[in-house]
Amino acid sequence: MRRLMAQAPTGDDVYGEDPSVNALEAYAAELLNKEAAIFCPTGTQSNLLGLLSHCGRGDEYIVGSAAHTYLYEGGGAAVLGSIQPQTVALANDATMDLTELENAIKPKDVHYARTKLICLENTHGGRSLPPGYTAAVRDIANNYNLRMHLDGARLFNAAVDTKCSAAQLAADFDSVSICLSKGLGAPVGSLLVSSKTLIDEARHWRKMLGGGMRQSGILAAAGHYALTENVKRLADDHQRAEQLATRLSQVAGVTLPLTKAYTNMLYVKVDRDMRARLESNAQAANIVLPQGESMRLVTHLNIDDKAIDAIVELFQQCAE
Repeated sequence: MRRLMAQAPTGDDVYGEDPSVNALEAYAAELLNKEAAIFCPTGTQSNLLGLLSHCGRGDEYIVGSAAHTYLYEGGGAAVLGSIQPQTVALANDATMDLTELENAIKPKDVHYARTKLICLENTHGGRSLPPGYTAAVRDIANNYNLRMHLDGARLFNAAVDTKCSAAQLAADFDSVSICLSKGLGAPVGSLLVSSKTLIDEARHWRKMLGGGMRQSGILAAAGHYALTENVKRLADDHQRAEQLATRLSQVAGVTLPLTKAYTNMLYVKVDRDMRARLESNAQAANIVLPQGESMRLVTHLNIDDKAIDAIVELFQQCAE
């Protein structure tokens, strides 16, 4: 990946003159069976571009109450776009109840914000959306003339998990954000993929948000490599997460609230005393753990079998 970055032909992406960026955007659009794509520095920006391009001031988007675009992206849609989020509770399988979702759609009345968009996430908490769910949401969206956006930061994890293509998982959506820097292993970058018309609008918003880039082909080359070479290997991350869940579930003082790992994520809970021992011993073992007694552990391409052994050994020592 770094060799390709060093060799990448570059140009001025603000003027559409960077061949490496253009190649990445064309490849991503083809991969998801959409018309066009735009390269962004972060997934937060690519999601925001989608929301801003679909909605105007005073409009509303419906989103899960624990979704990333609502909780973890700084309130950008509301602050920068004057777009109101309308949340719906997420079930354990990462879905919104279809009746609750439909009830959240505002009637055409001057007293209400105008519902314009439904935003889903795949995966959420490591869980892939169940088969047929997005099609059912699409039917609701069509009935109310709404658009759909997918936060697909880990879409390729879902594709490997469900054995569906990324294009199949993206088919019901008007726009999709995909991340290159998580399990796919690029150092930076995300893409918003959609129609040519919406991507043209997104380019305008990206410039206003300060996201115009010059010779960004150096970064795009890494993203292109990630999409072509690092998708299939996501299955290794899923397998290691499952292995880690199985082994940690046998350690005294460790519980798994969700009972198992989903794709490359597992959630563990430890008691306060064990948490203190973990904090004391983790640094010596060269292991970085999240804060708190409830932790999300995520496997990726830098976590190999030896790392799994080391993590399990740390928990075992702290249990003793």
